This record gives sequence, structure tokens and C-alpha cells, in this order.
Amino acid sequence: MYLSFTKMNGAGNDFIMLDNRKGHITLRPEQIAHLCDRHRGIGADGLLMVNPPSASNASFRMRYYNADGYEAEMCGNGARCFTRYGAHLLEKITGTIVFETAAGVLEGELLEDQVKISMSQPHTIHLHESVGEYQNVHSLNTGVPHVVLFVDDLDTTPVIQVGRTLRHHPRFAPAGTNVNFVKILSRHLLEIRTFERGVEDETLACGTGVVASAILHHLLSSIDPPIRVKVRGQDILEVHFSSHNLLNPCVPIPAPIFHTDLLRKTERLISTTHISRNMNVELLHSSSLVHPDIQDAKVPSPSLPQGKSVPNDFVTNVTLQGPADFVFQGTFQLKM
Repeated sequence: MYLSFTKMNGAGNDFIMLDNRKGHITLRPEQIAHLCDRHRGIGADGLLMVNPPSASNASFRMRYYNADGYEAEMCGNGARCFTRYGAHLLEKITGTIVFETAAGVLEGELLEDQVKISMSQPHTIHLHESVGEYQNVHSLNTGVPHVVLFVDDLDTTPVIQVGRTLRHHPRFAPAGTNVNFVKILSRHLLEIRTFERGVEDETLACGTGVVASAILHHLLSSIDPPIRVKVRGQDILEVHFSSHNLLNPCVPIPAPIFHTDLLRKTERLISTTHISRNMNVELLHSSSLVHPDIQDAKVPSPSLPQGKSVPNDFVTNVTLQGPADFVFQGTFQLKM
């Protein structure tokens, strides 16, 4: 079986995009895992499939699969790439696109090289929990579950070991959780490393994890937005929100520039791209964003009582923006 695909990348998260509007593509979990394999397949953090919608007010249904081949409810970076890809399929360069996800109906808006998406309501906020041997564990669901631990040194933090332990801890069973390790660089600048559920490894970025970390930083320190978050891929994403409730938050996240005609070729090879003999690709446009300066790192003391859960209506109008990255397209021979 030959699959035509597009590869998209947002702030380090990379995705395989499949157009399944006709409903002809059916993949088993082991086939999706093979496609996402960086040595034997195309290579990606996950796979996004464009399916027909079930409701008349939506253009598509987004189905997102982690690199392990199993479906997840939501992916922030994936949803904004999906918006840009959907715009390409509809031959749109401006306007909005409504699409369904397992986490609810979202609306994506095209803003030149940026994309703004309305996300499902964040919920289940808990602060300062003890989970096994780990203290001050904070958690929040921003479409998928996230744990956040604030650390002093990201370079020496055992991200894989601790991430895997908390990801599978009974406290977060049965679904498990993503795990984020966050260092405060300044009042309005964080740095993050993320162990992603489903990928079962550290990834270069995680949009929902960035949003969860910024919101928790605000809850714990009373820092006003915007809050910038530097991901492992060295891009900086910016989070905005209003501190009162979480109803209908919007997250504008940049997506790869995807022109409706042929995308411009780049002469630069992408070092993380594995080209196998089963795949033909055409490298496409990429862009970047200059990072802001780091400022002083004084942070106020926590503003909320410790050991308390937080009402789900604490913040709203969440937005996230950052750079757009390269895409390429091609065909892959799936022999499984």
C-alpha cells in the first residue's frame, strides 16, 4: 500500500498528515507506529488523519494518534498544524475552519504564518500534591492530562526516568499523563522539557504542556500574562490568558506556512528527517522566529493555598503563539 502524506512541524513537534476525506484509509495501531518510527518509517511524534465530519457545521474531523499507534484526545501543536493542512485542502489562505476532535469541536483561524485555535476547556487543576516520592506535583488537563514539576536545573533532571514513573503512576491511572519539567528563567519566561505519553520519550515541544505550565506558573506566582515558554527545540512560545474562568479558551499557535499552490523548496536538508528507500519526499518551506531577551527572574510567592484543587473557571481566553516550521510531502510504501 502506498500512502501520500505531508509532514508538518510545529515548534519541534512533527506530524504525519493523511487526507482521509474519502474514508479509504484504515490503519492498525502497529501500522501507525511503523509510520512514526524514525528508523524504519517516515518518523514523527504522531499522525493526524483528516476524516469526514459527523456534524454539518464542521469541515473535518481530526483524529490524532501518538507514535505508539493509539489515539489520543487532543494535541495542541497537532491541532494548529491540522488547521493549516485543512486550509490547504480547502484552498483557503484566510478565514476560519471548524473541525471536530475527540476533545470537542474546535475553530482554527488563519493568521498569515500563525494559526489561532479555540481549545477544549482545561479542567482538573490540582496543586502541591505528593505522588510517590515526589512532592509539589501540580496537574492540569488542557485537552490531555499534564503533570508539571518546577525544577532548578533542567540539564541534570532525569526527565526520562521521572517522566516514565509519573506517566504510569496509579494516581493518574488508567489513562496516564504527560509530564513536564519547568525551570523559571524570569518572571515571564519559563523553560520546559516534556515526557510525552504515547511517544513514551522526551519530545522537542508540546503545545498543551506549554499552556498547562504557563497557567500553573500564574496560579502559583500571580505573574500576569503573557508568559513565554522556551521548549527543548529552542523555540519560544507565548501564552496569553485572562485570570477568571476557563470557558472556551482560544490558543493561537503558529503553523507551518502551507501555500495552496506548490510550496517553495528549501535547499536545506532537515537533519532529523529519515529518508528511506520506501519514501519519496519533496522538501518545502520553513521559517523561524527570533527569541526575546531574558529578564530578571524574581518570582512572587504562591498566591493560592497549598494542597487545594482549583476551580475550573480560574482562567480563560488562553492563547499561545510561536514560530512556524518546515513541511515536506511525499509517498511511503507501507508493507505491513
